Amino acid sequence: MKRTVIFLFALLALAAKAQTGATDRAQAGPADKAQSPDQGQQAAPTLRFGYLSYGNALKAMPEYAEARKNLALLEEKYDAEAQRVEKEFNVKYEEFLEGQRDFPKSILEKRQMELQELMDKNIAFKEESRRLLRQAEEEAMAPIHARLGQLLKLVAEDRRLAFIINTDNHACPYISPGQGENLDGIVKATLAK
Repeated sequence: MKRTVIFLFALLALAAKAQTGATDRAQAGPADKAQSPDQGQQAAPTLRFGYLSYGNALKAMPEYAEARKNLALLEEKYDAEAQRVEKEFNVKYEEFLEGQRDFPKSILEKRQMELQELMDKNIAFKEESRRLLRQAEEEAMAPIHARLGQLLKLVAEDRRLAFIINTDNHACPYISPGQGENLDGIVKATLAK
């Protein structure tokens, strides 16, 4: 997906250059066409871009550490509850195993149903807690992503960049330092202010 986005940016840059060149040639008058190629040509506008590790920039934000800490505390609470319920199930299961030979059939079936219900509830709780943790993470990280996005927008506008490339996950194995600007230090310094 990220490679596709990068490829699309490259195509847009090439299309913009081709469009600019075609427009310049179409608008050139007869006197312009008679000039030598070096005399009448204007330099094509260059597309400036920046690049950074979005993940590193995100982790450099003070809000990120606080959100991670709160999410870890929430996860500990869910884990503690899951362990409590699991212990409760194990105690009832051991009681069932110890008494199953002595139980009449109706009590045995009732206890089996209770154990099955308890197991189903435990599974449902674990699934629901995972869902709630994902939701809590999304809610906690949304304002942080929004703030970083706004900061990146300001940096790009200030440095007159057409776009910023995220270099995480080896999405961009090579970027020419002469063509693009590394924004890692700039963004971290801005966040430190």
